[in-house]
Amino acid sequence: MQQEIQVIETTPRRGQVRGRPGWLVAALVIAAASVVTAGLIAVAGLHGPAASAAVISREPAAPASVLTGSPAAISSATARLLLAAAPGAVVADASSRADVTRAAAIAGHAHAPLLLLTPGRHVAAQLSALRPALSALAPRAVLPVGISTGTLAADLPGVTVVGTASALPAAHPAAPQRHVAVLIHQSRTPAGAALAMAATATARTAGAIVITLPGYDPRADPAAIRQLSAAHPSRVIGVGGGFQSARLLGRRVAVAETGVQLPGGGQVLFPMRRIVALYGVPGVPVLGALGQQGLHASVARAKRVAAQYARLSKVAVVPAFEIIAAVATGSPGPDRTYSYAASVGDLRPWVDAATKAGMYVTLDLQPGRANLLTEAKMYAPLLRLPNVGLALDPEWKLGPNQLPMRQIGSVGIGEVNSVVTWLARLTAQYHLPQKLLELHEFRLSMIQDISKLDTRQDDLAIVINMDGQGAPTTKRATWAAVVANAPHGVFFGWKDFYRKDTPMLDPAQTLNNHPEPVLISYQ
Repeated sequence: MQQEIQVIETTPRRGQVRGRPGWLVAALVIAAASVVTAGLIAVAGLHGPAASAAVISREPAAPASVLTGSPAAISSATARLLLAAAPGAVVADASSRADVTRAAAIAGHAHAPLLLLTPGRHVAAQLSALRPALSALAPRAVLPVGISTGTLAADLPGVTVVGTASALPAAHPAAPQRHVAVLIHQSRTPAGAALAMAATATARTAGAIVITLPGYDPRADPAAIRQLSAAHPSRVIGVGGGFQSARLLGRRVAVAETGVQLPGGGQVLFPMRRIVALYGVPGVPVLGALGQQGLHASVARAKRVAAQYARLSKVAVVPAFEIIAAVATGSPGPDRTYSYAASVGDLRPWVDAATKAGMYVTLDLQPGRANLLTEAKMYAPLLRLPNVGLALDPEWKLGPNQLPMRQIGSVGIGEVNSVVTWLARLTAQYHLPQKLLELHEFRLSMIQDISKLDTRQDDLAIVINMDGQGAPTTKRATWAAVVANAPHGVFFGWKDFYRKDTPMLDPAQTLNNHPEPVLISYQ
């Protein structure tokens, strides 16, 4: 049977190996430790468990690694990646939390790696996963916890199996590896908890930084972001298949290392927060609530509106501006696109004020006959900011012979996906937190072939905002149709109209939609 382990590695990430090459450091450490170990044994005249020796750490070869497979395979791979030699090792019954807890304490005291074995379940395959680690580390003694010493000795010929913790060799701890971080998911399942304890014990034995996560994405945990930002590790290991791939883990860690967090905390937009926005054009009252007062009054109003949801939400509520950056016009204009695009300079004061106030900003595009990607690129200087997202409004997308206000516009999914690809690349290029891409929709014809929407971009959170108006029953029917027609992997938003909804829903009623909207805008 093939070994149940997969180590996925990537090409170097940003800001990796610093100082001396890893092979040179490892060679110097191993040589020095060998001299010290030999001297101690010669002086003591001992060659058995009582002889003192050093744990020798190893720098992982790849900048990012993800370990998958059985608990035996993953615990073995963790030891092999982080350690070159260990005087002692501990093997625990992975099915017993008590045994793993006791074994972790012993491993910590003895400076030994902790390996896992589940008796009675494919033992031969598990032992084949353990043997490479034991062979590489060459421990002088192995202690089983919750496993028969006779069984382990019979199945691991050539390995000295001891029956008590005191029989493990005395060991010097490994030198700290401050540039190596091990990311461990805090699992609630018995197998996951056992794996977390084993990986933690082995990582600490190797002197690596241990970062525990409630999930598998370091960007979603403010504490992990702070740890990674402070450490800037050049090597990261994700313990468990939930980290998906080394490439994905490396990209996420590169974002976390920036330390920049979104309003409300973390670097992943949803479902960690709810955005409540004023919609409109600065200085134009007729186009929405945003333009009905000056800049500082708009900041205050956005905060008041968002505060109504804070009392009802279990997640952080973030006030926001949704600024119509490119507004549809009745005349063609000099470029004959029927869309007027505000300059970056015009919008900058509103973005800066919102940023200072801890708000999010979304730039909305009403393209007329313009290409959505062309208009989006105009605002790249603002979209490079971590708290600025983008919205596309197909209602105002015109065909070559169409005019504004004569029909409801529509856009092909190819044009939408071109924006998806570009915005995701921009976000990744600058190691930005996840960025909002909002798609307005109140008729299914507005986004053609929406089932082909690219929702695979880890750098984006896509929200379909049902921005229809009218009576609550009409809006809820539209909501149901939009939600049912949406592709997998999107979130949903809702727009309330102060004047055109009859009547407008209050915050509690707005949140009573299913699924619960993560974004609410007011026009």
